[in-house]
This record gives sequence, C-alpha cells and structure tokens, in this order.
Amino acid sequence: MQVTTRIECPEDAPATRRVHMAAFPGPDEADLVDALRRDPAWLPGLSVVAVDGTGLVIGHALLTRLRVGDGRGLALAPVAVAPEWQRRGVGELVVRAALAEAEEAGEKLVIVLGDPEYYARFGFKPAGRHDVTGPFEVPEAYFQALPLTAYDGGPRGLCRYPEPFVAV
Repeated sequence: MQVTTRIECPEDAPATRRVHMAAFPGPDEADLVDALRRDPAWLPGLSVVAVDGTGLVIGHALLTRLRVGDGRGLALAPVAVAPEWQRRGVGELVVRAALAEAEEAGEKLVIVLGDPEYYARFGFKPAGRHDVTGPFEVPEAYFQALPLTAYDGGPRGLCRYPEPFVAV
C-alpha cells in the first residue's frame, strides 16, 4: 500500500468531491467542502489529500478558519476516505498531515466535533478543558480541542463556525 499526502491542488476538487460522496450517505459533506472553498474561512494550504500510488485521491482532511472567543482557531471537518481504503490507516495519515501543516503555519488550536475514541489518537480532548465551548448541543466528549505548539492558553470562549457549517 503506497499512500502519500499532499496539499490539495485546485484541480483535485472533483476527485475530492467524489471521495466525500462515496464516504458519506448523502451530499452534505461534499457540499460543505464546496461551500467552504468559496468562503473566507478557506485556507488553501490546510486542505490535504491522500493519494494512492497512481496519484488517485483517496482521502481528504480539511482545516478551515473559525472564531474562538475573540481569537482564531481551526475547524477540522470534514474528513473522508474512499470506502475501499477505509480501515487501512488512510484517515489517520491524512489527519496527521493536516495537523502538521497547521503546526507549520503557526496555528494555535484545532477544534473537532467527532468520535472521542478516534480523535484521542491525535491528542484531542474535550474542548471545555481549554475553556472553549461550542455552538452545538452535543455531549461534552464529542466537542474536542487540540492545542498546537504555538498555543499560549488562548484563544478561549465560544466557537463560531463559518457560515457554510451553519447552512448544512
């Protein structure tokens, strides 16, 4: 299994959409990625794809800007892997690559709404431990934060996701 990661290129957009359409039961996640591409929250260097040995896009992890209190953070969402590549480490690979890009960019905090057992492997913990709250009614364990190296105790406060997240 030869899988590598790289920053998504504009010409990857159709292949990335196909991965999201195959990985999820409906178009919501694919539509979200498309809407985020047109939003000021889009950070081109933080959209990461996994490709197989032929160069085919088989996975995607996206980090976009969100507000945390008066500061800035990143939202990790969505993450998708083509069904035939699931449970083979591709999701972990592409998420780690996206987080590494965020580290290199000097970002401070990443927020994810997801399975605590899965995201714990990356160091995510309940966001409340960092005085970060979410706009969604979910169990505390599912709304998680990962402080990066540049984290200095902030930002703190209520997360405000970009409009495309609210519209989904």
